[in-house]
Amino acid sequence: MTTLDGGTRVAERLAVLSQRLGVWGMTRRGLLWGFATVHVVYLIGLLHVILFGGTQGDLPLYRLWAMQALHGQWPVLDDPWVYPAGALLPIVAPIVAGAYNYQLVWLILVAVANLLAILALTGGLRRLSGYPAAWYWLLIQILLAPVSMLRLEAFSAPLAIAALVYVARRPAVAGVLIAAGTWIKVWPVALAAAAVTVSSRRRGIIFGGVGVSAVVAATVVAFGGASNLFSFITIQSDRAVQLEAPVATPWVWATVLGIPGSQIRNNIELATREVTGPGEQLAGHLVGVAMPIAFGLILLLLWRARRAAAHASRVTPGFEQRLIVRGSFALVGALIIFNKVGSPQYMLWLTPIVAVGLAVEPDAWRSVAWWMAGISVATTIVFPILYMPLVDADPVAASVLLARNVMLVGVFAVSVAGLWRMGAVASARALAPASLAVTGAVTTQV
Repeated sequence: MTTLDGGTRVAERLAVLSQRLGVWGMTRRGLLWGFATVHVVYLIGLLHVILFGGTQGDLPLYRLWAMQALHGQWPVLDDPWVYPAGALLPIVAPIVAGAYNYQLVWLILVAVANLLAILALTGGLRRLSGYPAAWYWLLIQILLAPVSMLRLEAFSAPLAIAALVYVARRPAVAGVLIAAGTWIKVWPVALAAAAVTVSSRRRGIIFGGVGVSAVVAATVVAFGGASNLFSFITIQSDRAVQLEAPVATPWVWATVLGIPGSQIRNNIELATREVTGPGEQLAGHLVGVAMPIAFGLILLLLWRARRAAAHASRVTPGFEQRLIVRGSFALVGALIIFNKVGSPQYMLWLTPIVAVGLAVEPDAWRSVAWWMAGISVATTIVFPILYMPLVDADPVAASVLLARNVMLVGVFAVSVAGLWRMGAVASARALAPASLAVTGAVTTQV
């Protein structure tokens, strides 16, 4: 047997194995094994920390807050806090098993949250069309490791997934889930804005969201924290431009190139790195102004697309869900692009939406999913792998960050353009004579 023949046989066997794994992955057992494998690998990777009662990622700070709460000093209730009041639940819950077991209990709770997300995507493991989306979400846990399971987004992201899955069929439940996620980390408010703009059953969404918000607010007020209820909005308003934010790019490269007056500095109080230099403060102010403008314009595009579809008699629950998912991606993208803060966990704001997109409109979202996978890999290379070289203005690290931010701006621009085209195509259909009307579904990419 020649070397060429041997290589061909190996390739054929690998192809057969790959095909079998693909088929197995589309079974309940395969998906659950994949879920278990991802989370067990995380557990093994952190075993040296867990066995000695340690914590990693943001968890040392979370555990400190939880321990302070046990001793009577509660964030929000007693002091202004950087997070919404609902974040107290996932932060304090693991301390119930003791400070020593905080990391272990946190990982268990994250696994439960991810399982619920997978069940939502797959209709309780009964809907095969949702299996690729579930696998994608598991892939994101790996690509964004270790951030994916060591930040509060580990809870807000699964809530967002479930909310977008249920938004058309169970709007009140979706409203509850969106509000719960928003009171943990603010970003799911973008999902609420998209859903209320598009859904014909918006009353249920509003009712569910207002109900959860009323419970949270009443609890905080009852325990004396009324003055701090919205402190998360203003507590960091005076911070400088963060190193990884897209708007920081000119000053990152000015530092790399050694241009006088620009530098990357350590903000000890906030435990982050920021850029400084000529015009940096103005840029931070401008993106702060641009964010609500961009948010409003995207909502206008959503309204336009929904209105045009209604005129063309094309509005169905499925259409509304697809439009809400597309709008959510663009709105969340605006929260990231026009932001002077830029953290790696922000990719966990977009990837849950992509996972739902793969479940409800796979053809339109497939290319976006690949791009977001690449963005996730680049994000992990920047942090934590090349973060310290980046802080030292290493050109390779800065180049990876630049590539990540360019891709991020690109997918955002494409999503906004897609919303524009949806409105334009729907308008054309509504205006066309019956004999010339375009038939078939809109296939505009996100």
